[in-house]
Amino acid sequence: MSKPPFAINSKILNLVAKIQDIAGELRAHAPQSGAKLSLKLRKENKIRTIRSSLAIEGNTLTEEQITAILENKRVIGPRAQIVEVQNALSVYDAISQFDPLKEKDFLAAHKKLLKSLIKQAGKYRVIQVGVFKGTKVSHVAPSAKQVPLLMQSLFKFLRQDKETPWLIKACVFHYELEFIHPFEDGNGRMGRFWQQLLLMKQSSIFEHISAETLIYKKQKDYYRILEECDRAGDSTQFVEFSLEIILSCLEDFRKNFKPSKVKISDRIELALEYFENNSFSRKEYMSINRGISTATASRDLAEAVKNRLLVRSGDKTKAVYSGRGSV
Repeated sequence: MSKPPFAINSKILNLVAKIQDIAGELRAHAPQSGAKLSLKLRKENKIRTIRSSLAIEGNTLTEEQITAILENKRVIGPRAQIVEVQNALSVYDAISQFDPLKEKDFLAAHKKLLKSLIKQAGKYRVIQVGVFKGTKVSHVAPSAKQVPLLMQSLFKFLRQDKETPWLIKACVFHYELEFIHPFEDGNGRMGRFWQQLLLMKQSSIFEHISAETLIYKKQKDYYRILEECDRAGDSTQFVEFSLEIILSCLEDFRKNFKPSKVKISDRIELALEYFENNSFSRKEYMSINRGISTATASRDLAEAVKNRLLVRSGDKTKAVYSGRGSV
C-alpha cells in the first residue's frame, strides 16, 4: 500500500482527542434511538451545507432559494446553478447509500452531482488540467493517464490503513483528491462531500454536522493552505486546518444543541456501538454517557442484563459487561 505523505504531530493528536470527546458527548445526548437528529434539524443542516459548498464554487443561489427547490417550488435564477442545487440535493439525500471505501460509489456520486452539467459526469478526466488563481496557474494536476492508478491507491489507503484514525484519513483524502484533481469539474464539491462521508465512519453525528459553512467563510485560507501543502509535498498542514474547522463546527453545534431526554435504551445502544466486542466496566460506561450518576449507571446495566442485551461477568465493583454477540 502506498501511503499518502503526511505526519501526525502533537497538534493533530490534540485536535483529534478534542473532536472525539465532543462527538462522543453529542452522540450520547442526541435525541431518538440511534442518535438520529430531528428531521427539521437535518433538513436545515443539509441546506446550509449545500449552499456553502456550491457558493465556494461560485453558485449565487441563497438558502431560501435552495429551500424552495427542495420543496419543488419555482425558482428564478441561472439554469446551471439551479441544476447544481438539484443534483446536490439528490446526492445528499442519498448520503447513506454511498460506501466511502468504494471507488465505484465515488464515481456514482460524481455522476449524480454533475448530471447534465458536464459530459464526463461519473468518469475520470482524459485531459490535462490546471488550477488557476486569477490568471496564473497555481497547481498543475497529474497527467490524466496517472489518475486511475492514483485514485486506486488512495482508496486502498482508506481500506487498508488500520492505524490512522478516520478523522485524519478524511482530511488526507480531501487534500489528495484536490491534488489529483481526477475530474474535469466538481473536484472541490466531491472532496468536501467525501470527507463528510469518511467522518461518518468516525461518528454518526457527522451526518448532521458539516464543515462547508466555515470553509466558505475561510475559503482564502482553504486555498492558501492547499497551495502550501503542494509546495511542501505533504498534507500535514491541511489536516491541521481541517481538524480545526471540524472542532469549531462541533463546538458551535454543542452550544446550540438542545437534546431531548435520553432513554436507557439510547445509552445502552451507544455503549454497544462504542465498545463493540470488548467488555467494559461501569466506570467506562459512565465515561461515554457523561452526566449520569453511579446509581443511574448501575440501574441501566442491570436493566440491560435483565433484558438480555448485555452479559455480566464478576461481582459488584469488579463487574464487567459485554454484548451478547461477543460471548
